[in-house]
Amino acid sequence: METVIILVFVFGYLAITLEHNIKIDKLIPALVMMAISWALISLGIDNFTQWFDSSQHSLMENFGLLPHEEKMHLMEETLLHHLGKTAEILVFLLGAMTIVEIIDYFDGFSTIKGFIKTKSKRNILWIFGFLAFFLSAIIDNLTATIVLISILQKLINDRDVRIWYAGLIIIAANAGGAWSPIGDVTTTMLWIGKKVTTGHLFVYLFLPSLICMLVPTFIASFLPAFKGKIESDGNDKDKPKSKFSSIMLYLGLGGIVSVPIFKTITHLPPYVGMMLALGVVAVFAEIYSSSKFSISNHDSEESDAHAHHSPVHHSLSKIELPSILFFLGILMAVAALESLGTLFGFAGSLQETMPMLGTELHHAGVSDLVVLLLGVGSAVIDNVPLVAASLGMFSEPIDNELWHFIAYSAGTGGSMLIIGSAAGVVAMGMEKIDFFWYVKKISWLALIGFLAGAVVFMFTRTIF
Repeated sequence: METVIILVFVFGYLAITLEHNIKIDKLIPALVMMAISWALISLGIDNFTQWFDSSQHSLMENFGLLPHEEKMHLMEETLLHHLGKTAEILVFLLGAMTIVEIIDYFDGFSTIKGFIKTKSKRNILWIFGFLAFFLSAIIDNLTATIVLISILQKLINDRDVRIWYAGLIIIAANAGGAWSPIGDVTTTMLWIGKKVTTGHLFVYLFLPSLICMLVPTFIASFLPAFKGKIESDGNDKDKPKSKFSSIMLYLGLGGIVSVPIFKTITHLPPYVGMMLALGVVAVFAEIYSSSKFSISNHDSEESDAHAHHSPVHHSLSKIELPSILFFLGILMAVAALESLGTLFGFAGSLQETMPMLGTELHHAGVSDLVVLLLGVGSAVIDNVPLVAASLGMFSEPIDNELWHFIAYSAGTGGSMLIIGSAAGVVAMGMEKIDFFWYVKKISWLALIGFLAGAVVFMFTRTIF
């Protein structure tokens, strides 16, 4: 039965990658393989001998000896656990996307667009690369990608040019999220699990992560896609359309930035802080939208539309729900493989079959190649369950270099495929980026950056 479930995942994964060839939206195979996987688990629950308890990050070896009723109960609890964790991400994502749309409602991104005076494609690449790197460390790589692609859509009208920038933003955002405890889900897991501390995470990973961003950006700056200048849109106006543009931009971004601060103070999940930020931004949006002078440069038809609709309702109507459903399907499908212990077994088999390959870590006795392969695996499968498996697999103390290397590999390795990270999934949804286009144009850059950063990490750990 486990083999059948793996095949369902493989075929579903192929359908996602072949979205444009088979003319079926990627959310459909994602939802189907999620539902079928859990249905097969339910029907064949008595055939499984082990179960991965995600809440405890441990593998239950005696699962096959439990009565049928207890197995079903445990499966339902596990399903609810994964749904809750997935819902946290989706609600967080909905809040961030709504804030971004509210900012856009008031043309707030026109303010940033006005700050970028250069028309050079190469200069704009470097600007967005550094913005993605540092912004993702503050507001997490997922939200940083949403914000920056939203700005790109206002700055660059040609989608064929824009998707190149989106690809490099994914690499930079994932690299930036690796050295911050709130920059990526996996580093947050290691941080909450008391495997890494903020200070050591910065010392070990800032330089490798920076190299992981700089090398691909430097190489890309010589590619034909980034030569020349951005063509201006003749219909575009330099001045924001709303007198509240700047206020809503700073208020919206300030609300998003406040989320990790709220989490640190209250110890509540990030989505709670995001909902608070959305509520505050929405209050000001409603107040400003009621002003008859708030929107000044829209044509009469668009002004009437704004006048009769709440900015919050308007923003919610523009959310990419297909991307949300795709995210739900892919995460829950991966959760099915995690629950069966498949991913745990995969990570364990790497350790058993290749213990002598690569340079061993100083204190862990774990091959560097194993950790690097976990990074490559995070591009194919979601990095969250792989890190969850490593939490139960290794018993090294806090701030051991193994945990920092895992944080780097899992955080940046996902850039090698567009569906290998949350940032990539969101960018794919926002810009309708083709899977194979990304493989041909961006994956090799991500691989070079990943390996370059890994080499720097191996060098810096000898110093610290």
